[in-house]
Amino acid sequence: MSTAWRIGVDARRCIGTSICAGTAPEHFRLVGGLSEPLAEVVAPAEVILDAADSCPMEAITVRDATDDRLIAPED
Repeated sequence: MSTAWRIGVDARRCIGTSICAGTAPEHFRLVGGLSEPLAEVVAPAEVILDAADSCPMEAITVRDATDDRLIAPED
């Protein structure tokens, strides 16, 4: 199991619904109408996966910080 995740938000895909910030306010915020992670590398947390899976544009990616394996969104 991974001990650290890397969170990314693709600004070209983000439409600023703020679902991520509402789902995981300790991990995401809206800046200029677009989402951004509060920290790039974080400890694994289920709420981060919920935010990534809830994004209607699949703009949020969660990757294993060690091997860059995609964790979310799920296919």
